[in-house]
Amino acid sequence: MKNYLFILSFLFVSSSALAGYPVNKSSVDGEVNVEEVITSVSAVSSGKTQVATLLLCFFLGGIGIHRFYLGDTWQGVVQLLTFGVFGIWTLIDFILICTGDLGPGW
Repeated sequence: MKNYLFILSFLFVSSSALAGYPVNKSSVDGEVNVEEVITSVSAVSSGKTQVATLLLCFFLGGIGIHRFYLGDTWQGVVQLLTFGVFGIWTLIDFILICTGDLGPGW
């Protein structure tokens, strides 16, 4: 009986905490950007993840392997030939991948 009472009190406390979250009309936007939905779905269906891209950039970024992985072949070739412009381009790509600005459909 005590277990049921504990579970019910836990559910009540957890649901009341969620009910206090302020949801107003300005925080919920009714518009849906179809292009963003399509690119996010294509990124998920391609199987390429941000973590894999980040690891490739960290370990093999100097030779541009992460750019080949993302499908940017000409940028991968340039990074391969210039060793990521001596690490500067690789560092910029690493930061962009961490922030989510570089990737397939991100």
